[in-house]
Amino acid sequence: MSLFTTSDGTDLFYKDWGSGQPVVFSHGWPLNADAWDGQARLVAEHGFRAIAHDRRGHGRSGQPWQGNHMDQYADDLAELIEALNLSDVIVVGHSTGGGEVTRYIGRHGTSRVAKAVLLGAVPPLMLKTDANPQGTPIEAFDGIRAGVEADRSQFYWELSESFYGYNRPGAVPSEGVRRAFWLWSMQVGLKAAYDCVKQFSETDFTEDLQRIDVPTLVAHGDDDQIVPIVAAAPKTAQLVKDATLKVYPGAPHGLAGDYEKEFNADLLAFIRS
Repeated sequence: MSLFTTSDGTDLFYKDWGSGQPVVFSHGWPLNADAWDGQARLVAEHGFRAIAHDRRGHGRSGQPWQGNHMDQYADDLAELIEALNLSDVIVVGHSTGGGEVTRYIGRHGTSRVAKAVLLGAVPPLMLKTDANPQGTPIEAFDGIRAGVEADRSQFYWELSESFYGYNRPGAVPSEGVRRAFWLWSMQVGLKAAYDCVKQFSETDFTEDLQRIDVPTLVAHGDDDQIVPIVAAAPKTAQLVKDATLKVYPGAPHGLAGDYEKEFNADLLAFIRS
């Protein structure tokens, strides 16, 4: 078990597989690094070094009271990359992890970064505002907080259905996928889970996206019920200087089934290019 201690004394768990050019994965809320296992194994088997950490408060990492905000998530990622002395890094973020990766570049630049991948990512801004009318109303995020606070176990189980699009007509649900989602979600501390909702929903990443100056793959399912595409990927691709937008018709938020296979092929092609 690999642990790294941040400058504020928080232990972060990470897995480190393979060798070669590093690909660093940042996971979504309320999951952990295990959500990236399929992709980490894939890239490690094709000559890359796969590194995936549990965000503070999540999974096997420490659960401090403080620091559950996007700037700290980005700084934790920066400290991990620096501690492992990584360079020419390909950073990959899903959902909240896409925000983490974006804020990392916004705060720390791209001196260590070669490429970026943003999958179903929360930037530029999820929240509906006067300037972002396509966003999601605050009441939806209040509902998430209420669900986490009242009965997080049941809330996470129910969330898994829409996360993977299993509530759509013709979908073939996998109970195993849903159970894995629930298990990972139950490992996040209540404080971290609650605090993170504000971070992924209300953080404006516009300026961070404008600072990305490396080739970036922006990928998103157009039936994403968690991070609706209308306020996300197309806007992100317009803000990033060297972005390639890939939209998966009918795909949900979570990686599973044919959607996962298609993304895996695109990920491998992009990092090899």
